[in-house]
Amino acid sequence: MYLRSILTPAITLLVTGCVLWTFASAQAPAGLTLEIEDYVAMPITGKLVGAETPNESALSRVNGIREETGGSHRWFLPVVSGPVYIFDKKTKAFATYLDFNGHGENRGLFKKFYTLSGFGNGINGFNLDPEYAKNGKFYTTHMEDPSIEATGVPQNTMFPRLQVSGYTTTAAIATPGPVMHQGVLIEWTDTDPSNNTFEGTAREVFRVWLNTRNHQLGEVVFNPTARRGDPDWRVLYVDVGDGGSGESRNVDIRPNPQRLDTMVGKIVRIIPDLNEHTSTSTVSDNGRYRIPNDNPFAKTPGARREIWAYGLRNPHRLTFAVDPANAANNRLVASICGLNTWEMISIIHKGANYGFPLREGNEAVTPDNGTTALPADDRLPVMINDRVTAGAVAPTYPVIIWGHDMRGGDCAGSGYLYNGKAVPALRGKFVYNDITTGRIWYSEYKDMLAADDGNPKTMARMHEVKILWNGKLFDTMFPIVQTTFRQRGSKAENMNGKGRVSGERADVRLALDEAGEMYVYSKSDGMIRQVVAATQAK
Repeated sequence: MYLRSILTPAITLLVTGCVLWTFASAQAPAGLTLEIEDYVAMPITGKLVGAETPNESALSRVNGIREETGGSHRWFLPVVSGPVYIFDKKTKAFATYLDFNGHGENRGLFKKFYTLSGFGNGINGFNLDPEYAKNGKFYTTHMEDPSIEATGVPQNTMFPRLQVSGYTTTAAIATPGPVMHQGVLIEWTDTDPSNNTFEGTAREVFRVWLNTRNHQLGEVVFNPTARRGDPDWRVLYVDVGDGGSGESRNVDIRPNPQRLDTMVGKIVRIIPDLNEHTSTSTVSDNGRYRIPNDNPFAKTPGARREIWAYGLRNPHRLTFAVDPANAANNRLVASICGLNTWEMISIIHKGANYGFPLREGNEAVTPDNGTTALPADDRLPVMINDRVTAGAVAPTYPVIIWGHDMRGGDCAGSGYLYNGKAVPALRGKFVYNDITTGRIWYSEYKDMLAADDGNPKTMARMHEVKILWNGKLFDTMFPIVQTTFRQRGSKAENMNGKGRVSGERADVRLALDEAGEMYVYSKSDGMIRQVVAATQAK
């Protein structure tokens, strides 16, 4: 039997089975109240009136915060619907660095760009090369609809200093079963990274077929601790969602996250710059990037050499948790959107199988996409393809899970280990959230490491966070976002889309700036808010 919620006056703990503490003897520690302040309102890119799709009703679908290194005080803010803004933290001014939306009559870069329906469409990933200030390189992922009759080469109508003459597309990496959309990874090189308008070149790294318009090509991250000469230096980790295959009743595509001959449902690890790590890697099949020799399946016949971890549904946010006191504790962490029962935070290990679509949370998945108790023999076949297996492996389980109810939610947002200076009470804590309900929690990072023990019953304690905004205390971000959604002029019936648990979607996520300070951003109202203090909850 699973216990979903244990309530105390100051904290909600979502737990399963046996956790890192015992109910009878442990006195639950107090939770925290995070004080947040409005930091900046994004330019409105959605429709205040007359939105035809839920995506159009979101005021600004800001999808991340990336700050340039070197004290420039510039944020790069990708918006799902197309623009990439540069925001100057000193002047509070916005500049349009790029705009991907060339769909229909729009004048942006890509005619096949698609963002009108499906939560994973549009711009999904954006990250700066560790040496962006010197080499001007950065990386993006976005979605395209191949049924649109147009070239895949970007148009430079809005950005005449983008050189498009040498741009060529790649053959899409095949995915078993019927396919619908393509995810595209691009390397950009700005010849003058000091200004606020892109000028330079772009190069397609790869594109991959996806079975549906859900769970797309997503986050791109570099290991922030890697230095020149390290094996991870300028090595890119890319999350590739399962494209909706793992929950499908179509038996031809349902195993795709488990299959090692396909990219979907994986985290892949590549070297995008062909001039980097030349002696310890091989060139990809399309000739556009390199694959490290130390990737776990680099020498497995029939497997995609790019794969770092597999068996994932939608690992749509990745982060490197960096422990300043002990580098041995540094980990790659994924926030994973679950299906019908559990949302997850997982520590990502080289070559590990995270179980989907045969596991969710710490349970087995049934054929009708429900969940049940794990089998006595908890091993999964290592699927090279639909016919060949290579032994069996125990799945790797999350370190945090929460259920699909109003004390939890139905879509994991993002999470980060706080190492900033402004809020000392958060140091050593991993802070994370649910997208739809807008709930925020933290777990002690040491508890997450302890829960990563191979026992599916072991979970880190979840400490519920309250939010103080404009002098009022809230249990979640939901009413805060809803208030601003109306104050900024929206006449839409609902906020962005539907959540099965919450009804409407607050569409909230977290981010860190270069100094490690934490922000809460929300697509529905197009706001970015800064965490300025943390106190013990009362």
